[in-house]
Amino acid sequence: MTAGIGSAAGLRQSVSLILPVRLHADPDAWAEGPIPFEAGGHRTDVASRQTYFTQAAGRALYGSPQRPRRWHLFADAVHGTLHLHGLEILRTPTAVQPQHALAVLHFSVHSAGLLDVLRALAGRAGAGPDPLGGPLAPDVLLAGVASPVDLGAATHPYTVAFLTPGPSGTAALRSDGVLPATADRWLWALASRSDETDFPTAPEQLPGQTERAVRISADWSALVLRHGAAFLGHRPDEGDGDFYDFAALHVRSVYLDALLLGIAQRDHIDELTDGLSGVFDGPGLARRVTGLERDIAAFRSTYWRQHLTAHGPANELLLAYHEQYRLPARFEEILAEAADYARLVQTQDGQQIAGALGVLTILGLPLGTALSILQVLGDDDPRHLLLALAVAFLATAAAFATRYGRLVLASLRGSRISDE
Repeated sequence: MTAGIGSAAGLRQSVSLILPVRLHADPDAWAEGPIPFEAGGHRTDVASRQTYFTQAAGRALYGSPQRPRRWHLFADAVHGTLHLHGLEILRTPTAVQPQHALAVLHFSVHSAGLLDVLRALAGRAGAGPDPLGGPLAPDVLLAGVASPVDLGAATHPYTVAFLTPGPSGTAALRSDGVLPATADRWLWALASRSDETDFPTAPEQLPGQTERAVRISADWSALVLRHGAAFLGHRPDEGDGDFYDFAALHVRSVYLDALLLGIAQRDHIDELTDGLSGVFDGPGLARRVTGLERDIAAFRSTYWRQHLTAHGPANELLLAYHEQYRLPARFEEILAEAADYARLVQTQDGQQIAGALGVLTILGLPLGTALSILQVLGDDDPRHLLLALAVAFLATAAAFATRYGRLVLASLRGSRISDE
């Protein structure tokens, strides 16, 4: 990648930041639903987005009138190179963190190269101060509504960047219908939030890094990586009224929503993995396994979607995000591990039942035999009854001393220890 690509500014430059937050309460002062951005008579409100997504995906992303999941607030604040247009919150509660949510901050970038701003947001060395300061700090913007979750100093918001080049942006433009290699270099730089000084890329590695790029159309492409996604135009942007008006609208609405669902899925899968890793910590194995099975079923019913829409790009973006975090494979591992633990609990329950039946047999058989003999003989002498009880007790003690008796006691002792 050349320095020219890294420092170039596009005609349209926007970035949406996604960060985990702890929601204090439903933000009643905010409007329900996602931000209804508009362009050319098109409005991205809940009603229009639900025609794009399946009903199941729509419930996860927007909730229902009775139980909303999404709220928005328009804003108009400028600080440095960033211009804030609005905020959104998507409530994504988990079993361990019922207040968990995702906040989205929508910015446009002025008087600076988009990659320079992305590098600063990612905390790259030599990239300059974090643009999210002063009035644009997340804790200031979300004060009284939510608190950003501190996941460590190395954690930065997930970025969804959009850039369209002008006629001079030849590094990203098709030439005679052919996409130059520099276009994918630029796309990768925007998605990874890095330039050659941060991560020198060998030319041989670039095809492997960008092979998952989503070619939305001849006009633009997208690339989804672990910490950021980028959308890049491949023909000159002609300004207002251009197709890129609708492209920008899609990036901030349905394409963003696909990535939001992927991030929510990852958060839940991370929590389920942590829960499975501690299943043998402490008492009550059966209770913990039952709780994990319930959490898995709730996640599967609410969030686990790999098909969002009949339209291709949103599905491809979600699958690209899945690929980065191996979410389908990890969820299959969770299901298999949970099934193993459930079988272990069933085996222990079966052992406990068998042990209890064995105890009843060992206790009841000698006593029942002795009393039956006395009844047949018609003997009701108290001394003979006590003698019969003593003989039954000795027979029971002898039975417990046999291999079968020891197995019964061991099975009961093992089941009791597992549940203590």
